[in-house]
Amino acid sequence: MLTLNNVRKTFNRGTVNEKVALAGISLHLDRGEFVTVIGGNGAGKSTMLNSIAGVFPIDSGTIVLGGDDISRLPEHARAKYLGRVFQDPMRGTAADMQIDENLAMAARRGKTRTLRWGITKAEHESYASELAKLGLGLETRLSDKVGLLSGGQRQALTLLMATLQRPDLLLLDEHTAALDPKTAAKVLELTEQIVIEEGLTTLMVTHNMHDAIRLGNRLIMMADGKVIYDVRGEEKAHLHRADLMAKFEEAAGEEFSNDRMLLG
Repeated sequence: MLTLNNVRKTFNRGTVNEKVALAGISLHLDRGEFVTVIGGNGAGKSTMLNSIAGVFPIDSGTIVLGGDDISRLPEHARAKYLGRVFQDPMRGTAADMQIDENLAMAARRGKTRTLRWGITKAEHESYASELAKLGLGLETRLSDKVGLLSGGQRQALTLLMATLQRPDLLLLDEHTAALDPKTAAKVLELTEQIVIEEGLTTLMVTHNMHDAIRLGNRLIMMADGKVIYDVRGEEKAHLHRADLMAKFEEAAGEEFSNDRMLLG
């Protein structure tokens, strides 16, 4: 479903602030894989996701999604293939629009617009049914403005919107980092439920070692813009946090000292 071949990205090239974010990263994801991505600050995790989404152009290499080379496609042209949930709960929804209007926008992503009535009765019923699965009571609040929702409710809604059309690839960029522990746990539970039920190919960046180990069928660790550890199946199922720290030190040749990941 996704292949990155020797992808490179350097910011501020030729200046004192030059930063190599992706150093020839190569990665292949099969259809339906749920991959967690972990690594220290500046490892290149978010840059990799943004490169796939087309937020900025890559310097070299190729990105192939579903058999199509999307390396040079602009961000808006990739949107119909991708579902994204950001770290900031405010980014994935339109606060001044109603819940049903946000869902309608997500349902129409990548489709031709017409002059038909905005949201049909059948669509309302469908949205209410999908919202009920979240278990947050939002199915009775379809006409509420999204800006009235809590951060956790908005993030759950964003997750639903991102997967409403069953994207070729779901990108989750630390999508629970800004939430309190209880709310984060609920959003992760919903994430796992939706990804498994829909069989979505998923890349989830996280700083939480426990979540990275527990979720998904595959884990990759990044450092200095490269994949330094890739584990799946039974080997991943038996991983512990100490194992990840040891693997990092072995592969990166330095002591693991990222406080955010350790505390996570």
